[in-house]
Amino acid sequence: VQLQASGGGLVQAGGSLTLSCGASGRTLYAMGWFRQAAGKEREFVAAVDWSGGGTYYTDSVKGRFTFPRDNAKNSGYLQMNSLKPEDTAVYYCAAAVGTVLEYSAGYEYDYWGQGTQVTVSS
Repeated sequence: VQLQASGGGLVQAGGSLTLSCGASGRTLYAMGWFRQAAGKEREFVAAVDWSGGGTYYTDSVKGRFTFPRDNAKNSGYLQMNSLKPEDTAVYYCAAAVGTVLEYSAGYEYDYWGQGTQVTVSS
């Protein structure tokens, strides 16, 4: 599976950005977004069950981020609203091709895309 992430950039606090992640090669079980801020460990942001459409979010982004997917394009999107400076990080999309039991765990994902930088200015 090859993943292509895009859509990062610089935005003011309160603004919005949409990240895109296109997958090619295999049928997905799940897709996730993770982020890593400078000097911090990677953390889970959101995930989607590819067939059922169920979504999962870390508490800090609930109500602000959504994760729609387009099965026909095999692409997932992270729509980020009401952005805060603490959302600043490199964002990575990840794909799982086997059964996922814990959507927030990085080890559940088999493939990772390159990161895309999101910077939120105050």
